[in-house]
Amino acid sequence: MADIAIEFIDVVKKYNDVTAVDQINLSIRRGELVTFLGPSGCGKTTSLRLVAGLELPTAGQMLIHGRDVSRRPASERNVGMVFQSYALFPHMSVLDNVAYGPVIRGESKHKAHARALEILELLGLPNLSRRLPSELSGGQQQRVAVARAIAQQPEVMLFDEPLSNVDAKLRRKVRAEIRELQQRFGLTAIYVTHDQEEALAVSDRIVVMNAGRIAQIGTPEDLYDRPNSPFVADFIGDANLVDGKVAAGCFSAGNLNLAIPGEAGNARVSIRPERIVLGGSAKPGSISGEIVSATYLGSRMEYVIATNFTELLVSRPIAEPRLGLKQHVSLVINEKDLTRVS
Repeated sequence: MADIAIEFIDVVKKYNDVTAVDQINLSIRRGELVTFLGPSGCGKTTSLRLVAGLELPTAGQMLIHGRDVSRRPASERNVGMVFQSYALFPHMSVLDNVAYGPVIRGESKHKAHARALEILELLGLPNLSRRLPSELSGGQQQRVAVARAIAQQPEVMLFDEPLSNVDAKLRRKVRAEIRELQQRFGLTAIYVTHDQEEALAVSDRIVVMNAGRIAQIGTPEDLYDRPNSPFVADFIGDANLVDGKVAAGCFSAGNLNLAIPGEAGNARVSIRPERIVLGGSAKPGSISGEIVSATYLGSRMEYVIATNFTELLVSRPIAEPRLGLKQHVSLVINEKDLTRVS
């Protein structure tokens, strides 16, 4: 299809007896930012390197804009990459770093510098063009690394955990800048991270990976609100995973009884901590519990509440009245906030 930029077709990557990527099938549209998310060793970085040509597949095909690049080296793919370490040349100025790709491809230094200055202007870095990387902050180095990749006019942009070396306060700002630039230039991008909040913030779609396989693909909202397995529910944000039974269209666990679609039998459901409503006294349709821990987290309180069937994590805004340890409370869970995951 003309609007497909990247395709994985039955892609497998093995290292001796270890299967790092196991039979992946995925299509990424032009101008889309797709994030590979998962724990260490899940295959997300290997998948990125397969697109870049830094690794070649053991089996299957890699296509970029319809061209089979499965056996082509990195030098024959028009792909820009932003590494964890930024990989800026320490002896070169910001301007020369950004212009480096076009210059080595044979473009005149004058023309390459002119384009580099335009991109630095767009990124808000024109006054830093003569500085060395060592004279920049982490956030500035990150933007220079992005500028250098954009200057190559790549068909595809790859981000390998780009915020791992940026301090916590800068991450929110830099990730917003990366997303804004990707949309402004209409770049097709793959973004690798193990940070769930980062993935939710920057992505059009997220590919959750586990043990070399794709566990689920969807928009941030899909994955958060409709996880398809206990692994995805627990990995994307916090989740209460509750075991019970489904009979006659009702899920039951202890004194929790809520309507739910699906087949009868043993079931596990996911309930997000912030969707549970707390009250000080019993209400119709509520369950009762006792607070066994209360944690202050600045913008919210997190409570662990013991019920007659399990302990539930509950997150409430800090503006709500504070509740104390051993306090008996009612918990209200709406049917729409229950997601069956097994």
